[in-house]
Amino acid sequence: MKVTETRIQGVLIFEAPVYRDQRGYFLEAFRRDHLLKAGVDLDWKQDNLSVSAKNVVRGLHYQLVRPQAKLIQVVHGAVFDVAVDIRLSSPTYGENVTFDLRAGDGKSVLIPAGFAHGFAALEPDTAFLYKVSESYLPAGDRTILWNDPELGITWPVTEAEAIVSEKDRRGAAFSAAEVFS
Repeated sequence: MKVTETRIQGVLIFEAPVYRDQRGYFLEAFRRDHLLKAGVDLDWKQDNLSVSAKNVVRGLHYQLVRPQAKLIQVVHGAVFDVAVDIRLSSPTYGENVTFDLRAGDGKSVLIPAGFAHGFAALEPDTAFLYKVSESYLPAGDRTILWNDPELGITWPVTEAEAIVSEKDRRGAAFSAAEVFS
């Protein structure tokens, strides 16, 4: 397993070997011992599966109460994935890191607690699987507007193409969002 650090401390890319042959491919999607070796010791509480049509944008979501670390991967299709550092005391506060992830690439990304997270589905029926370190708590759920110009995210989906939920359309501007101190 290859581990790559990103420019934002704590956000890690894990790349598992992908074994391909005429039948398809095989990869180990999750190995706790590999995470432990990389210094990640989290008690995963819940697995979530999201299936999205092409051009669906989800996010930027986070839990203010019971913050969640996420271990994400695409199991069908492809996404443009975004993590935004919303830890006020962090030297990278307000910065984001993006990833292109696709099924079968062997990549999973660790997004620590204290980040807002979102993605755009780039193919029909994109299936996005993620582990979270805390169970979902509706009262703690928060959303930052996915296309807030202050964040400077270059999404591969235009505002006209984007399929966005009403909840996400009502997301807070980054400057007004409740963040972690």
